[in-house]
This record gives sequence, structure tokens and C-alpha cells, in this order.
Amino acid sequence: MALILNIDTATEYAGVCISDGENVLAIEESRDQKNHAGFVQSAIKKIIVKKGISFSSIDAVAVTQGPGSYTGLRVGLATAKGLCYALKKPLILINTLEVMALASIMESKNKQLKIDEILFCPMIDARRMEVFTAIYNSQLENVLQPTAMILDEHSFSKEPANRSIIFSGSGSSKLQGLLSHQNVIFFNTKHNVIHLSMLAALRFKNNKFNDIAYSEPLYLKEFFNIKK
Repeated sequence: MALILNIDTATEYAGVCISDGENVLAIEESRDQKNHAGFVQSAIKKIIVKKGISFSSIDAVAVTQGPGSYTGLRVGLATAKGLCYALKKPLILINTLEVMALASIMESKNKQLKIDEILFCPMIDARRMEVFTAIYNSQLENVLQPTAMILDEHSFSKEPANRSIIFSGSGSSKLQGLLSHQNVIFFNTKHNVIHLSMLAALRFKNNKFNDIAYSEPLYLKEFFNIKK
């Protein structure tokens, strides 16, 4: 199997782990969003020392590409790219919403729901009534491509008509007061870096790597810097 260093700093949560296939060997986590930059470097060093392995033995580095916090995305991707350059290892980028959707799928399985009949809609709070979102089926295939969306009473009014849809993530609470349907389910699912590692293992197995030089964070909308 492959040793993969996984880095997730895209949201209020931050985590790093070393995985061997789908087996997590060491993990460090933090929910102090303001300290992602300070956390990630020391956390990587800690798990490397804990497992007694060398950086050169890592086969790839995986990171959440976005969407998410602008600063968090830059911290995670800069760290991953720097390691890949230095170690001459491949880079794996995973969409944050896909990681969140996998967390909801796994929770649905634990609840013994019929996941083949369910759509999964993770949401990241993007301030005010805006969210970053996408819709996936149980095979993590896109039904709605990742997008920035302003929620109103008409949002997702068609999707629950034919099948159940599970909303999750920090932005989903904004929709609860707007959408009411028997096929609508809200999960308080918390994704973590273990979900990232599962997707990264699959990408590594299929040799799906990203170009280190040209890889950029997936913001989904422009970053505006207001000058005085």
C-alpha cells in the first residue's frame, strides 16, 4: 500500500494524518480556525516522529483544494506543494465538498439508510445567506457541480420531489428555515481528515495526480481586497 500524508485546513476544522491505504497510522486535529498556519507544520512533524518514519518514505501528499476559508486553503495547499517539491512526490487534490459528502454517506450507512435512493448536499457557510455547495449521489458522482449559491425560499425546491436529500455542513442551518419537505433530512455531520485519506487512497490507486506547478485553491468565487 501507499503512505500518504493528508492535510485538511479548508474549514474551521484542521487535521493532518498519515494513512496506509485506508488505514490511518497517526492523526492530529484542531478546531482553532485562526491558528491553522501555526498548527499544520507542527502537527505534520509530530505524526512523522510518532510513527518513526522519514519524509522520504511518504509516497504522496493529499490536500483539500477547496472551497472553504481563503486563508485555510492557501495554508494547506502551500504546505502540500512545498513538501511535494522538496520530496519529489505526487500531489493529490480533493474537493472539500466531496470529503464532506463522503462523511454524510458513511453516517447514512451507519443509520442503515438506503443510500442509493438519497442525494447528498454538503454546504460550507460563505457568510450572510451564501454557501458553497454541490450535490452528489451515493457513488460521489456530481448531480450539481460545486458552486457558490445565495439561498432563498426557492433553493432546492425541486430536488426532494423524487428522492430524499441530506443537507450537511456549516451552511446547512441557513436552509432549515427556508425548506420544508418530507424528503429533506439535515445531518450534523462533522467531516475530518480520515474522510480525505479514504478519497486520497483511491486517487493514488488510480494514479490520479495533480500538477504541482499549476495547482491552485478552488475558491469558487473571487476574493475581493477592499483598498482604502
